[in-house]
Amino acid sequence: MCKFKKIIAAMTAAVIFTCGLITPETASSLTIKDEEELSVEFLEAVFGAYDVIKDPVINDYINKIGQKIISVMPPQPFAYKFYAVRQDAYNAFAGPGGNIFIFSGLFCALESEDELAALLSHEIAHVSCRHISEMMKKSKKTNMATMAGVVAGILIGLGGAGTVGSALTIGSMAAGQSMVLAYSREHEMQADQIGRTYLQKAGYSLNGLLSVLKKIRSVDWFGGEIPTYLKTHPATEERIINLDNLLETRKAPPTQKNYAFERAHTRMVAFYGDPETALRLFKKRVEENPDNFMAQYGYGLTLNRKGNPKAAVNHLKIALEKNPADPGFKIDLGIAYFMAGEYTEALKTLKKTSTSSSNFKIGHIYIGRSQMALGRYKQATDTFNTLIKEDPDNVNVYFYLGEAEGKLNRLASAHYNLGQYYAKNKNLPTAKFHLNKSLEYEKDPEQIEKIKQQLKDLEPPTHFFGNGKE
Repeated sequence: MCKFKKIIAAMTAAVIFTCGLITPETASSLTIKDEEELSVEFLEAVFGAYDVIKDPVINDYINKIGQKIISVMPPQPFAYKFYAVRQDAYNAFAGPGGNIFIFSGLFCALESEDELAALLSHEIAHVSCRHISEMMKKSKKTNMATMAGVVAGILIGLGGAGTVGSALTIGSMAAGQSMVLAYSREHEMQADQIGRTYLQKAGYSLNGLLSVLKKIRSVDWFGGEIPTYLKTHPATEERIINLDNLLETRKAPPTQKNYAFERAHTRMVAFYGDPETALRLFKKRVEENPDNFMAQYGYGLTLNRKGNPKAAVNHLKIALEKNPADPGFKIDLGIAYFMAGEYTEALKTLKKTSTSSSNFKIGHIYIGRSQMALGRYKQATDTFNTLIKEDPDNVNVYFYLGEAEGKLNRLASAHYNLGQYYAKNKNLPTAKFHLNKSLEYEKDPEQIEKIKQQLKDLEPPTHFFGNGKE
């Protein structure tokens, strides 16, 4: 089953890069405006198919490195955004409109910021060279029905179809897409060349790219050769040889310790890697060096994830004592206190945290949850309302606010906020239920009209588009 998921992941990224977004209107050309518009549908598809990580520490760090590379480039037509996807595979891919994704499996395997920067610069180069647009233009020579079959097969596979659907998709790739993907070898070489320029201008070592390519090559997913048409980034061996030749006379610089990378990497391994592997890794590091605060931090995060928050508190306290300068450590300690049922201690710890931390808003949610656990429902609603004003897209806050309002018997507000939560999670029947219940209790005419309008907006349109979505 694990191999099946990985083959689907590889195929999905390959199709996204070559033919997954082609429509009759865009097959002949793709303007900047077209690409930006398609990026909206692309993001919706990716967020629907994958578990996109929403950890602010990880996301902020990846975007910081990406923007550092972009800062040395000529003006770009797109506002680049970088995401991490929870998927145990060695992969990264670029989508239309400057949206770039790295899989957690590959991030966990990285050992330095140089390697991460190398990955991002390569994907940035694909976007800046307009490779996606080129692929779409060239793919008009390929049968559109074949492309539709490939995309449909992958979407079915992601939905949990069996091996028959997978085999059909692979066959379609082999028969219909080998010509299209052959061009991507040239694209890979160009992306390497352009990406190297950006990488060095941003102050990174080319050895990071070489070590990443070797990591990707070393992964034998299927116990044998991976067919070329299933690779997102083919010609890996040739690219390694080219880099080896380029760096032959250069001594590899020592890997530099980088706190920001270590912290993001530790969170990725602890929260989104294999939990048993993470537990063994951090436990071993703590045993070897109890003064290693990052190992203590990772061990604490993993223990909390594994359902042992009391043990997690002990290790996170050690990490914080040895590294008091990072306010994020205090937030994670407060969360562990909450999970251990020590709500007063959680509240005391979290209220001392700085707003400068990337995960401050996560900590603030746990302030509200601790207040609820202590029966301070009015304080909790104030906390959650403040959070919503600062970050209206923070979906989970609506759920907790709805719960807190319910405890105060404010049923109109309780159902309204639960309606927002389910609407934002695309659970439309439950969203409509709560919004209709809110109407039963609401007295404010203005709010009544607002709810009625939202219920209308949740109704599907009467026309259909070519992709089968309403």
